[in-house]
Amino acid sequence: SLRGSWRLRSGNGSVSLQAEVPGCVHTALLRRGLIQDPYYRFNDVMYRWISLDNWTYSRTYKTPFDVRKWQKVNLVFEGVDTVAQILLNNVTVGRTDNMFNRYSFDVTSIIQEVNVVEVHFLSAISYAAEQSRCHKTHSIPPACPPPVQKGECHVNFIRKEQCSFSWDWGPSFPTQGIWKDVRIEAFNYYHLIYFSITPFFEKSTQQWSLEVESIFDVVSSKPIVGLVTVNIPKLQTQQTFSVKLQPGEGSIVLLVNINKNSAVEAWWPNGHGKQTGYNMTTTFMMEAGCQIEKFSKVYFRTVELVQEPIPGSPGLSFYFRINGRPIFIKGSNWIPADSFQDRVTSDTLRLLLKSAVDANMNALRVWGGGVYEQDEFYDICDEMGIMIWQDFMFACALYPTNQNYLESVRAEVSHQVRRLKSHPSIILWSGNNENEAAIASNWFSIPYADIGVYIKDYVTLYVKNIREIVLSEDKSRPFVASSPTNGLESVKEGWVSRDPYDTHYGDTHFYDYNSDCWNWTVYPKTRFASEYGFQSWPSFSTIEKVSSPEDWSYTSNFSLHRQHHEGGNIQMLQEIGRHFKLPQSPDPVKQFKDMIFLTQVMQAQCIKAETEFYRFSQSEIINGEGHTMGALYWQLNDIWQAPSWASLEYGGKWKLLHYFAQDFFAPLLPVAYEDKGMLHIYGVSDLHEDHKLTLRVVVHAWSSLEAVCTLAKEGVTVKAQSAVPIYEESISDLLERCRNCTRRSCVITFCLVGEDGLRSPMNHYFLSSLKDAVGLEKTQLSASVSQQDDIYIFVLQTTAIAPFVTLDVGSIKGRFSDNGFLMTEKKKMVVFYPWEPTSIEELESSLILTSLLDVV
Repeated sequence: SLRGSWRLRSGNGSVSLQAEVPGCVHTALLRRGLIQDPYYRFNDVMYRWISLDNWTYSRTYKTPFDVRKWQKVNLVFEGVDTVAQILLNNVTVGRTDNMFNRYSFDVTSIIQEVNVVEVHFLSAISYAAEQSRCHKTHSIPPACPPPVQKGECHVNFIRKEQCSFSWDWGPSFPTQGIWKDVRIEAFNYYHLIYFSITPFFEKSTQQWSLEVESIFDVVSSKPIVGLVTVNIPKLQTQQTFSVKLQPGEGSIVLLVNINKNSAVEAWWPNGHGKQTGYNMTTTFMMEAGCQIEKFSKVYFRTVELVQEPIPGSPGLSFYFRINGRPIFIKGSNWIPADSFQDRVTSDTLRLLLKSAVDANMNALRVWGGGVYEQDEFYDICDEMGIMIWQDFMFACALYPTNQNYLESVRAEVSHQVRRLKSHPSIILWSGNNENEAAIASNWFSIPYADIGVYIKDYVTLYVKNIREIVLSEDKSRPFVASSPTNGLESVKEGWVSRDPYDTHYGDTHFYDYNSDCWNWTVYPKTRFASEYGFQSWPSFSTIEKVSSPEDWSYTSNFSLHRQHHEGGNIQMLQEIGRHFKLPQSPDPVKQFKDMIFLTQVMQAQCIKAETEFYRFSQSEIINGEGHTMGALYWQLNDIWQAPSWASLEYGGKWKLLHYFAQDFFAPLLPVAYEDKGMLHIYGVSDLHEDHKLTLRVVVHAWSSLEAVCTLAKEGVTVKAQSAVPIYEESISDLLERCRNCTRRSCVITFCLVGEDGLRSPMNHYFLSSLKDAVGLEKTQLSASVSQQDDIYIFVLQTTAIAPFVTLDVGSIKGRFSDNGFLMTEKKKMVVFYPWEPTSIEELESSLILTSLLDVV
C-alpha cells in the first residue's frame, strides 16, 4: 500500500508540504496550518486559488519484494481526483480524467528497488474550461452556475463530483488529490480484481440460487485451469466447479444452487424484517499452485419495480416489491457528507445512517450530483436495512457524447456496477438527476430546431451506453434512465417524455415556495415522490463555529453569502409569516436565534404536511390520481454549515425536521386533513397485519392544560400496509361538541392505541394559523436532568400548553428521543442519547429550552 505520507507542492513550487494519502490539497494545507478552516466565513471564495493551481503529489518508496521474481506488477489507484499525469521513475505510466474510475497501470518494466512516483494534477477548473472550448459541434449547457452559488463553470465537461463546483446548498471546492487507496500489486499468474454475488429466486421451484462472478487479471499466455469451491456452512451448501481462465481479463461466472433443505432467511428493509446475511467462503485453487480465499457476506432478496395499469386511473403504477412484498418507501436524499471526501470517516457515515434508521426511514436516494459512495456506506446500509436508489453521477445538466467522454463513462459505469452490485441495499440504478426534465421543460432555452441534437445525445449517453452496460453487468435490479421520469411511458416516448412530472407515471420532484405549505391540495397526488422539500437554517451552535459575531443577523453579508438558493432567505420569511409572527426582538442576536428556530419549525411543519399527504394517498385513487408508494424528501444531510433543505446539520445534529420525521415516518400513524369543512383522519400502517385499535381524539383549548373534550373510538381497523379512513366529522360539529371551542382557541391531538402495547405517536392538527391563536400564554418551562446508565433523562415541566417545545444542548453531540413537540401535559420525560461522553453538569449548563412563545 502507498497510503500515508507523500510530498505535495504547488505549481511553481512556492508551497511545499507533507500530505496524507488518501487525501486532497485542501485538507493537507489545513492539517499543516497553512490555511484556516475552509468552511469559516467567506473562505470558500478566499481560497479559490487552491483549485486554480496545478499541484503535484510525490513519494519515494522501496519495493518490499524482489521485483525480478514477479511476472506482473501493477500500480493501482482506486480513485484519483481528477485530471492527472502519473509518472514512475520519470516515465509516464498513464493519465487519469475520471474521479469515479479505478486505474491500474502496468509498471512491470519500470519498477525498481527504489522508486519515485509522481502524480501531476491539472486544475479541474482549467481542464473543464478547456474541454468546453474544444467542444466545437454544439454548446453543452449550462455553462456556469447561477451567480448566487459563487461557483465554477463547465462542470459537465469533467467526470468529477458535480457539486464540487458549487450547488444550491453547497460551496465550490474543486479538490485535487488521491482520494482513495493507492497500491502496488505483484503477481505471477492471476489476480482477482472484482468479485460479486447476485441472488436469484426461482418462483416455480421456490429455490434460491447465487450468481458468483469473479474477474481476474491473467498474466499467463495460455488459459489457466483449476477448481473453485463455494461454501455457505449455515445453509449446508457447498459446490465445487472446474473452471478455465482466459489470458487478459478473464472472468468466471458460477451458478450456485442453495440446498433446498435449508431455510433461507431473506434480507428485509428496516421495519419489515431482519437483515440476515450468511458467511460465504470462495476458494480458488488453480493449477499454477497459487490459492486465493475470498470471504464474503451473502444476502438473499429480490426486487421488482412494478409499473402496471391501475383500475380507475390512467397511466401506470410505480412501486417496489421486495421479496414479493410491496413496500412503501420512506426516507430522504443523500448528498456528499463533506466537500473533502477524506474527512468522511466510517464514524461519520454510521452516525448519519443510524440517524436515518432512528427516524423510521427505510430508504435513501444517493443523488446524482455527488459521488458513488464508499464501500463502507453500502455495507452499513446492508446491515441497517436501508434501501438505496442509486443515481449515476450526472445532474441538472446536458453532457457531451464525444468518443473519449463516452469511453471514460463506460469504464466508470462498468467499474461502479461491478463494485456495488453485491449489495442488497441497492434496489435501483437511475441514469441521472433531472436531465430528462431539463430537456422536456427546456431549462436551457434551446431553440426548438436544435432540440433533436440534445435528445440524440441524451439517448446515446444514458440508453445506448449506461443502460446497456448496466443491463449486461447486472440482471438483478431495475434501471430507470432519469429521475423524475415517467418510467415505461418515457421509454415509449423515446426516453424523453412530454412531461416527466406527470403524476400518472413514474416519480416526481416537487418544490413550491409560494403556496401555503399547510394546504395539502397544493401537493401532487403522485405515484412516487422522490424529491420535495423546504429550507431551514442550521442551529446557532452549528453556525457559530464558522462565523464571527458581526455575522449573527438574518440579513448580514454572511447570511446572504451562505444562502446559495436564489431568494431562499426571503422565501423562508414568507413561509413563516403565513402561520407565525415574525421575530421583533430589539437584540439582534436574539432575533437571529429566533429566526433560526422559526425556520426549523416551519420546515418541519411543511414537510410533515406534505409527507403525511403522500402516506395517506397510498391506497386510494381520486380523480385518477394516487397510489403514492414513496416519499423521499430533499435532503437528509449537509455538506457544510449553511441554510439548506437538510434535516441533519453538518456534524450530524438533528434539526426539528428530523425529529418530526421520526413521527411522520412511524410504522403506525393517524393522519388528519381537512376538506370542505370536514375533518378526516386516516390510519396509516406499514405493519404486516391488520390491527383493531382505539382512536383517541383529544381537543385542547390553548388556554388550559385540561382537555376540553375527549373522544375514544374503539374497534377501529387499521389495515396492513395501507392507509384507510377511520374517522370523519365536520369541524363545526366538533367545535360545538367541545364546549364552544373556536378554530382559534383550540387544537386537536390524536393517536392510535392497541391492546398489546402497540401505539402510534401523538399527532396534532392546527385549526388556525398559530399567529391567530387565542389563549396561548407564555409558559414557564423547566427541566431536571438525571443519568441512567449511559443515557440522560430530562423531565420537563410547563405551566401552560406550549407548542414546539425544543431542547437544545448546543454542541454536545447526541440526540433527544423527541423534540419540537406540542406539550399538553404538565410533565414530560425526554431521553438524551449522547454520541460522546458528557455529564449532567455539562448538559444542564448547555440546555436552552424554547417554545413558540419565547419568540418575541
